[in-house]
Amino acid sequence: MNVYDQAHGLAQAIKASGEFKEYDALKKQVDANPQLSQMIQDVQRQQFELQAKQMMGEQPDSEAMAKMQQLAAIMMRDPLAMQYLQAQMRFSIMMNDVFKIIGEASGMGDMSGMMGK
Repeated sequence: MNVYDQAHGLAQAIKASGEFKEYDALKKQVDANPQLSQMIQDVQRQQFELQAKQMMGEQPDSEAMAKMQQLAAIMMRDPLAMQYLQAQMRFSIMMNDVFKIIGEASGMGDMSGMMGK
């Protein structure tokens, strides 16, 4: 059994999965709407920055938290944004599961952190 052939098979299985197909289709719709795409990117960037601060032991200021919550609430009113984020989460969970399986098989432990959360 060639590991590289198996890796290519896994890549094809991921591309054929319902999680990927739904995420990919919704991503294309979001990308076709520059305003919505930018809003999602801004919210995700701010979420990442707040999480990074928390991981470094810093407490995010209440103004930044309020702004983040306000942007997220506005964005979630858009059905496409909500569907996209849900599909992105399902795909991310699947990929984290795959990394966990590979990590356990290779003795490297839980590799799910490689996907970013």
